[in-house]
Parts: sequence; C-alpha cells; structure tokens
Amino acid sequence: MTAVGVIGLGDMGSGIAKNLILNGFETWGRDVIAARHDAFGAMGGHTADSTAEVSKHAQYVFVMVMKGAEAHEVILGEGGLAENMSPGGTIILTSTIKPAEARAIATGLDGTGLLLIDSPVSGGYPGAQGGTLTLMAAAPENILSNARPVLEAISADIHHVGTQPGEGQVVKACLQSLIGSIFSATFEAAALAAKAGVPGQVILDVFSTSSAGSGITNNAVQKIIDRQFEGTGSHINTMHKDLTISMALGEELGVPLHTAAAAMQIFHSGRTRHPDGDNWVATRVIEEIVGAELHRNAAKVTR
Repeated sequence: MTAVGVIGLGDMGSGIAKNLILNGFETWGRDVIAARHDAFGAMGGHTADSTAEVSKHAQYVFVMVMKGAEAHEVILGEGGLAENMSPGGTIILTSTIKPAEARAIATGLDGTGLLLIDSPVSGGYPGAQGGTLTLMAAAPENILSNARPVLEAISADIHHVGTQPGEGQVVKACLQSLIGSIFSATFEAAALAAKAGVPGQVILDVFSTSSAGSGITNNAVQKIIDRQFEGTGSHINTMHKDLTISMALGEELGVPLHTAAAAMQIFHSGRTRHPDGDNWVATRVIEEIVGAELHRNAAKVTR
C-alpha cells in the first residue's frame, strides 16, 4: 500500500487527508493544533508527532500550510522533509505561496534526491472535502505521471500547467486575481440589493440562473442571505493572503491590476473589521456603511 503524508490538517488539508484515506492510501498526518490531530485520527489516519515521523513513512507528502515561510520550514527546516524523506520521495506543494518562494524551495531540495510537484489547488473547503479540487501542477511529465494516482484521489481536474517550480503558483495567482474580483463585485451587488429593498432569495434566484451565475457567486450569495459569516471553511485571511500574492506578481511584472486592487481593499477592510470571519464577511462592512442587510426573505434596514 502506498503511504502518503499530509502536513497541515486545517480546512483544506483535512479534506485532502480524508479523500486519501477513502481511496485506500495509508495516510499519515501532522498539524500543530491538537484538535485537528484528533479529528484526523478519528477518520482513520495515522497521527504523527513530528514532520520527521511523517517523512519516514510516506512516499508522497502534501504540504498544505498557510504561508511560504511555513512551507519552507516544513520542507527545508530542521527535522523537515528534506532531512528525513527517502530519496525518490515526492513532495506535493499544494499551499498557495509566492512563485519565488516555490522556486527557492526547489533550489533547497537540490542534491537531496527528492522530487517536487508545485501544485496549488482551487475549490476551497467544499472541493477539498468532496475530493473535487482543481490542481495546477507544475513538474516534469514523468514525475507528475507517477504521482497521478495520489493526485486523482483528491481532485476532479489535474491541469499540467508547466514543468518548473513556481509555474503552478503563477497560474494560481492569476486565478485568485479573478476570483477575488468576482467575490468583491458580488459583495457590492448584495449590498446594493439590500439598500434597494430586494429580498435575498430574489437576488439568488436571478444571479444563479443568469450569465453571471457561478459557483463562487452562488455560494457567496447563499452565505450572505443566510448570514453565515463564520465557520464555513473559507476564512478571509486566506483570500487576503492570496490577493497579496497576486498583487505582488502584478507589481513584479509591471501589470496593472485595477480590479484586483479594489478587491484587495474590500478584503482588507473585511479582515480588519471582522478578523474571525470568512470571505463573505466583507459584505458586512459595506452593509454597515449603507445601513441595510441582505437576508433571504427580506432586506433589513439597520439605520
């Protein structure tokens, strides 16, 4: 049986681990939060006390942490994957980090005999839990081909977007600039409807069946009209971080990102005002300004 590791068992990593287990892989996991460890063990995973322990068991290891510095430490730091995985093992970098950070990790792996697939993901919490993620994988064809059975366990679509480390992250940065813009436009439209007195259900029915309808728009509107702003598996910190990466890439390449910049400010205001909220909590900031809220059955005037 192929042994697979997952470092980071949060909203995304827990879904990856769950689907690896469901597909028959011996799955080892590590997270710094005890409750996540316990939940992983309850679903049939092998809990590890350290990254090194995961490394010694797994032929493939997914790294799903929040920041580039964390990914660097997990992979190249003391007691990390580079020190402990057997040569020929494959690290699957599913975290969303800066392209330059992915390239630096690859450089650090030179001479270790370890392989790297730079493969950020899209699909959010529902995709991770449902095993329907979209992968943006960058690696030589033979490395990707060998890892395909593992990748297929967690995904619906695997896009081979390049062969070099960082190329997957570049595609993800482009995608997040679009997704952030769709989110922010949805939040503004919801606030406009609230102020105009339109019931949320009407907005959902129209948006979801129109040419503007999409999984992103429809899900966001549902969360807004049901006032589900926390604990839905899409914390605002993640999108804020991703937009920061998109904006940095635009600056590096000299590409103006006007719409993404506006989205960045909307997410920044939401994160500042409601730091424990999920993506759609940014709508509340706009609602507070206009004095109206969008609920499923009616708009509500708040002042």
